[in-house]
Amino acid sequence: MNKIKIFILFFLPMVILVGCNSKEKGILQGKVIIGPLTPIVQEGVPEPTPGASVYATRQIVIFSQDGNKEIAKVPIQPDGSYSIELPTGKYLVDINHSGIDFSKDLPVVVEIKKDQIFSLDIDIDTGIR
Repeated sequence: MNKIKIFILFFLPMVILVGCNSKEKGILQGKVIIGPLTPIVQEGVPEPTPGASVYATRQIVIFSQDGNKEIAKVPIQPDGSYSIELPTGKYLVDINHSGIDFSKDLPVVVEIKKDQIFSLDIDIDTGIR
């Protein structure tokens, strides 16, 4: 066999496999604020702090950049934080829209870069008035 055939048959598939198994990842993280939690807010009376169950019913949803494929659902921790490691690339970030929840911040496209942290804080409006 000549050298070109040897390269094509043996080395090129290995190069392709190594490229497909890229471990380049970054992190998407942030803090979620949820409210209002009561229909009436009184001046001088602090808003109640969301309990763990308030966060547990909501998730951050990661889609492909075009929004056609769901990549992951990220739970929100009882302290309002979330974090996920993702392969490098662009993603559409949204919430799972529990009930009438919405966010003026979302949906948004984010770019995850190798070994970097992308911070995205999110305000979820419960629609309670």
